[in-house]
Formats: sequence, structure tokens, C-alpha cells
Amino acid sequence: MFPRLALALLAIGICTSAARGQVTAPVDPLTVADDDFARHRDPAEWRGLRVTRMEFTEERAAWRLWRIADPARPRGPLWFVPHDDENAAFDAALAGLRKYGGVLIAVDSGIAPESDGRRRNAAVTRGRTIDPNRNFDGAIPLFAESVLGEYRRGARPIVALHTNSPGFDTARSRCNRDDPPGEGRISIRYCDPVMQPVPSPAALWPFDDPDTLAIVAHRHAAARWSGYCGKALEQAGFNLVFERVLTSDGSLSNHALLRGLDYVNFETRDLGLDPAGLAEASGRLTAMIDRALPLCQHR
Repeated sequence: MFPRLALALLAIGICTSAARGQVTAPVDPLTVADDDFARHRDPAEWRGLRVTRMEFTEERAAWRLWRIADPARPRGPLWFVPHDDENAAFDAALAGLRKYGGVLIAVDSGIAPESDGRRRNAAVTRGRTIDPNRNFDGAIPLFAESVLGEYRRGARPIVALHTNSPGFDTARSRCNRDDPPGEGRISIRYCDPVMQPVPSPAALWPFDDPDTLAIVAHRHAAARWSGYCGKALEQAGFNLVFERVLTSDGSLSNHALLRGLDYVNFETRDLGLDPAGLAEASGRLTAMIDRALPLCQHR
């Protein structure tokens, strides 16, 4: 009786999963044909870890996520690498998982042919390619649940990791407009009504680089220190950008804030694919992780 019941429940689970378009399968990380995994072919790096490929279709896009877990320490951080072109972020997340446990979720743009290692997901049936970090939307819940399901099971805080082009878009900034023009808004020298920088007083490594920083979101009408771990990181001398949020822009920082999830975001400058550049960028991210986790987990 019990074996039959177990089989029936398993069948129900499989059907439910298939109805939602989800496919999961365990994989051997030493054989995965992916640029991130190819940099990590040493079996020692994967000892004690379990890797799962998750694929699903939602709305107009197909997705592939890698779930890398430490079963012995499931309540470590939930590591998230949303952009497949941010290689040092993946390396730092994998190192963090080995050190602190938890679960790592990484987006793989290679689900679209000839698109491995790209920032945006091109596996769409219509319209523009999709930025994975602008895909946290209540109208398309499966993506967010696939990334954040481990949080409900105790993996926390969420630690998002990014690498970016150097500098910032000086035309959009309200300060330091005489700097050499760059891209985006990720710099301690950039400011506008949303992004409010607080530079490190000492500016010692890793914060000697203005593009190496932590981002902490807070509600529009609340004090900036109300965001998760913001006060502790400022007191610890981080390069810190407070992000004022009124309505969600689809990013995980906004999504997490508006749902009361513990979340912190570490960013550094992309230094290329050569081993020295990868090591420098991932080292800066790792330095922020090592300093922040004791402060944030016991705040």
C-alpha cells in the first residue's frame, strides 16, 4: 500500500512539474559544456556539492538555470549570478558556496544557440532579448520562484554578484560629470535621485576601485539605513550605494526589498577573461563577501 501511495504521489509531482514546463536533472559538473564550468575542472572544487540543471518555459522565454548546492550546509547564503557574461561573479559565488554553504543559482544564456556567455537571454519566441535581472515580475512568477525557492527553505541572505564595465554614464549622473564617460550607474562616483553613494572613508583595497561597491535597497520614504545590512556595511567602511525604491523595476534588489527578503548586492569592475583579471575581480567580490557576511548574518 505505502509503495503504491509513494508512486502515486511521485506521479502527481512529475505531472505538476511538467504542466509548469519545468525539467530538472542532476549533472556531473566536470562534463558540463559551459564556459563557467570549463574553468573549474578540478574535482576537488566540486567535492560535496550537487549540481542540477533546471529548464523551463515561461511566457515568451525559455530558461536554463544551474543549481549548485551544499547539502551538508543548506542554510548558508542563497548565491545568485544573473548574468552569464559576468565570469568573475560565478567564480566568486562558487568559492563562497564552498566556504559558507548554501545554494548557488546561476543563469545560463547558452540555452539559446550560440549564446553562451552573454548577458541577456536570447531564447525568446518574440520581442527583445531579456535581462535576467529585470525579470522579477509578479505576472511571470516561475522565474522568480525558481531563483528564490531556496530562500523559503532557509538559504539566506540572498547574495547577488555582478561585474560591470568601468566607469558610469556621466550624462545621467548628477555628480562627477567631468569623469571619463562609461556605462550604466554602477560606480561610487555616480549619483541621481535613486542611487545615493557613500564612499569608503579609507578607500583601501578592495574599495580603492570606485566600481567596487555594495548596493543596499531601501523604501522610498524610509531612512537609507532601513535596508538590509546597510548601516552595518556603512559603519564597516564599504563603498556603498543606497538604492531608493518606490516601485519595482524588475530587478532582484527591488523585488527582494518589497517582499521583505534579506538581500545584498556586491559589484566590481569586469577585468576580462585572462586568469589574472578573473582572479583580481573575483578576489574583490570575495573580500566584500568575507567582510559582510559576519556583519549581515548577525545584525
